[in-house]
Amino acid sequence: MGRLFGTDGVRGLANQDLTAELALGLSVAAAHVLADAGAFEGHRPVAVVGRDPRASGEFLEAAVVAGLASAGVDVLRVGVLPTPAVAHLTAALGVDLGVMLSASHNPMPDNGIKFLARGGHKLADEMEDAIEAHYDRYGGAGDADWDRPTGAAVGRVRDYTEGFDQYVTHLVGALPNRLDGLKVVVDGAHGAAARVSPEAFARAGAEVVTIGGDPDGLNINDGYGSTHLDELRAAVVEHGADLGVAHDGDADRCLAVDADGEVVDGDQILAILALALREQGVLRRDTVVATVMSNLGFKLALEREGIELVQTAVGDRYVLEAMKAGDYALGGEQSGHVILLDHATTGDGTLTGLLLAARVAAAGRPLAELAAVMQRLPQVLINVPNVDRGRVSSSSELASAVTEAERALGETGRVLLRPSGTEPLVRVMVEAADSDQAQRVAAGLADVVKRTLGN
Repeated sequence: MGRLFGTDGVRGLANQDLTAELALGLSVAAAHVLADAGAFEGHRPVAVVGRDPRASGEFLEAAVVAGLASAGVDVLRVGVLPTPAVAHLTAALGVDLGVMLSASHNPMPDNGIKFLARGGHKLADEMEDAIEAHYDRYGGAGDADWDRPTGAAVGRVRDYTEGFDQYVTHLVGALPNRLDGLKVVVDGAHGAAARVSPEAFARAGAEVVTIGGDPDGLNINDGYGSTHLDELRAAVVEHGADLGVAHDGDADRCLAVDADGEVVDGDQILAILALALREQGVLRRDTVVATVMSNLGFKLALEREGIELVQTAVGDRYVLEAMKAGDYALGGEQSGHVILLDHATTGDGTLTGLLLAARVAAAGRPLAELAAVMQRLPQVLINVPNVDRGRVSSSSELASAVTEAERALGETGRVLLRPSGTEPLVRVMVEAADSDQAQRVAAGLADVVKRTLGN
């Protein structure tokens, strides 16, 4: 069997790749591995289980709950809530394990399982490997030769409806100021934040217009949310709103739209929040963590403002690792996955949107003006398929072409060649002050990649 766990839990087509049997078996395996590691020692173990609204989450939740309870773990079923809400409740309630069922921004037929350790943090890779090895060894829960609890030792299950209010209260409590006087359009992607995000904005004082707020189990991410911004852009202009925010299916991301309907991406949001946090004296070490895919305009803006930038490989897990290692307060990705470690253990789209709106309210300036702190340089990305991605770093001809391209671009441009981690292709990314130059340089480098690394 190939590795089940990817960079963000186990994910696949629900009821084919991700079956009820697999969900149940992994849950039993997780309970056993945590027990063997001493995580449950001296007390009766408890887990929080949440999901996004997609239809398959109903039977997968039942399977996870059954697996945990059969292994002697009590379950608090919190229902439909965002991933960061499950992480927050896992920490706030002091439970041993959190489980979230979601495939984030993926289309409705997909689903996923993410396990969270005590404190609401992502499980360490070694722990995920141990869970997978346990599952492989015993062929799932059904055939496992293990000492099953009976009688009063089986896990008990109850609905924990208080979780919604606790999470919203936590979000509003993180704000440095209220949002009175702002009109905000919230796009919940018909997903996990469809109720939470509008409620949090309203409690914080904003006038709220909600779109993408009617999940039916089938419409998650369908034409709405952070990967489909046209509806939000139109709604902001139509309602004369000050800004709009859009989440993905599990609401760990946030992108924004200004009053003119222009998109404000994750880099711009990070830049705005960096200045706000520094002004409040809570941007530790005056540093922001972001990936190498962040726009060069973001880096130049931070340099101009005297803020340090730590760059990581692509993926929020690498951003989070760097933030923890350096004790930094703010990090994120261009996609809108923003991590504020003083308030959350993972990216939190609703929190990000609230803090962005709070900055607009406190500054008394339009979002477009705040976003102008950085100028997004034209960025061209070309995927070159059917090449030997393993030879990117060893080709002298390719290295010479990159050096020449960087010389031509100067200080206001950059080149990034990134082998795909899952496909036989190389991504060529070029930024430049001029879009025609960016396109021309990217196309030239793509040709060199194709010629030198082609199979």
